[in-house]
Amino acid sequence: MNTQEVYVGIDVSGRRLDVHTWPRGEAWSVDYDEAGLSALTARLQALSVAVVVLEATGKVQAVAVATLAAAGLPVAVVNPRQVRDFARATGRLAKTDRLDAEVIARFAEAVKPPVAEVPDADSQRLSELLARRRQLVEMLTAEQNRLRSTQDPALCKGVQAHIRWLKEALSKLEKELSATIRQSPLWRAKDELLRSVPGIGPVVSCMLIAELPELGRLGRRELAALVGVAPINWDSGARRGERHIRGGRAPVRRALYMAALVGMRKNDVVRAHYQHLRAAGKPPKVALVACMRKLLLILNAMVRTGQPWQPKAIHT
Repeated sequence: MNTQEVYVGIDVSGRRLDVHTWPRGEAWSVDYDEAGLSALTARLQALSVAVVVLEATGKVQAVAVATLAAAGLPVAVVNPRQVRDFARATGRLAKTDRLDAEVIARFAEAVKPPVAEVPDADSQRLSELLARRRQLVEMLTAEQNRLRSTQDPALCKGVQAHIRWLKEALSKLEKELSATIRQSPLWRAKDELLRSVPGIGPVVSCMLIAELPELGRLGRRELAALVGVAPINWDSGARRGERHIRGGRAPVRRALYMAALVGMRKNDVVRAHYQHLRAAGKPPKVALVACMRKLLLILNAMVRTGQPWQPKAIHT
């Protein structure tokens, strides 16, 4: 066993994994298949690994992350934008898969990102079902827009048939999502807790369960930053710039956006918070983001305490 602590960067592509260890400076690549992952795992287990870092590239990195984590290696998944910013800050402008792996490894040493919580098989399946639902909704919206602009009767019939198929597929998938949640006693209890809040429907609840397992376990600031609803300062000298949100988990943020919109009609707490901010002169989008953040923190407190929605209780 080599006792020198190393930071490992892995650049993931569809067919290959490029690996770099820092500060050892070793670089190699393996095929992105079972044999390649097995060889990579064995080689890394022979080192004193501080953390293995991969970029979040959709679902491409999921198998590698799960395999390495199952082997007991500390794995972190980071936003590619952070790595690109780090590369620019250190003057690394050239880009190849091997160089990217080195940059990721150096980023790992400098930043020391937290080890990821790897979802189990059931959580992974739930996440994939939600991703497929988003795809169906996007296709359905596109076809409905296409139908409104299509003049040819024959083409209209084809688009209408596709719309019917997409609606049936969406309905079937939503039933599967519901059944998946109901099969787990833990998820079922969490789902019932979340859906006790006016504005939180089955899809938002599923999204929070699948994509935000940290709900109920983090503090207010950490959770808001993780989701990407914490305002970021943009000041310089005497200038005070507008606060913006950025980064975080986009699917969760989109779900909270819809929940806040519905909540402004059905949830007295959210509606009162929005009206208070608008009366104080806040722009509509700023007030809406603040409602998303408030709703998230209420849900966090509910899951932490196990208490269902109580309109007059101070959840946060």
